[in-house]
This record gives sequence, C-alpha cells and structure tokens, in this order.
Amino acid sequence: MQNLFPPLAWPQGPDRLPRQDPASYTPQQAAAAAALIASPRGEVRGPFVPLMRSPELMDLTQQLGAFLRYRCSVPERLREWAICLIARLWGQPYEWHAHARLAHQAGVARATLAVLLAGEETPPMTEDEAVIWRFITQLHAERFVSDAIWAETVALLSETGAVELSALCGYYTLLAMVLNVARVPVPGVAFALPGEAEQPLTS
Repeated sequence: MQNLFPPLAWPQGPDRLPRQDPASYTPQQAAAAAALIASPRGEVRGPFVPLMRSPELMDLTQQLGAFLRYRCSVPERLREWAICLIARLWGQPYEWHAHARLAHQAGVARATLAVLLAGEETPPMTEDEAVIWRFITQLHAERFVSDAIWAETVALLSETGAVELSALCGYYTLLAMVLNVARVPVPGVAFALPGEAEQPLTS
C-alpha cells in the first residue's frame, strides 16, 4: 500500500502554463474555448488551461471527458470513487479537490475518502466500491487485471461498463499527468476532505 500511493507532496514552483488572456487566443483556441464553455463545465479551468496550448488536443480531450464523466454507464458514485482513486494514485491535488467533494455528495463515505487520502491501508468500502478499488489498484500496479477481477467487474458493470471504467482510468490519468507537469495551482486546500475545500471545482 505504501508503495502504491505516493506521499502527499506537491511539486514546488510557479504554474508553468497559466491561464491565457482570451483576447490573445488564436482562432483555433477561441473555437476550442467556446466549445468547452458550451459544455457542462462552463469555463476554461483546471487541466484545460494548459491543454489550451494545443487547442485541437484540448477539444478532443474535453469531448472524451464529457462522455466519460456525464454519459458513460458507470454509476455516478462509482465513477467519482474511481476518479478519486486515480487522483490519489497520481498524487494530483487539483483532481482530488475537484472530485472528492463530488464523490462524497454521490454517496462515498467521508471515512472512506480519509483513509484513501492517508494511503496507508485499505479503506472501508461498500462491496461495489471494493470491486472498483481492486480493478484500479491492480491495473495501476501490475498493468493488467486478473480474470477474477475482470469477471467481478463485468458482473457489476457489464462489459460495456468495464470498458468505460478502463477508459475513465486512462482519461483521468491523462489529466493528472497534464496537471502535474504544468503545476496547475489548487484554489483552497490541497488534498482536502469534503467540507474542508474552500472552492468547488470541476474537471
């Protein structure tokens, strides 16, 4: 467990790719920003700020994210729990800040999130949350999932849901990488538990 979850340490230094003045956008950036603003996210923030340096990549990324976050078949509580696992595995404070609150609102216990955040032992979980935990932690640690874990995941989510869960892991890993490389700052308290965060975020 200690080897799986990194220490809660955020790289020091300024934001490498800060928010750009929209007046300076290229036509491609302006079109990509307009599409993002028209989506449920409503503005350019979080990982989409650095991704705006490549507007086509940002636009395609946000389209994939819009499906995985808002329309995929994985139930909201399990989806947000999965995102919190990815955020913790990557030590990503913005992603955690954005989604721990949403996970708790969807029904993940605060105690479960607190133990995950500490990263020292297996959290108390519901049976279906434990299926997601086993799938993601094995995929992250071993780069595959066993037949037994695949079977229980399909039994819970169906083949469609299991494929979408795999894609969800990849998508939020992508965002975590971008956020970590860019050193995107976190408004409020980094790695806060629900109720401690100062400002709601989405990604």
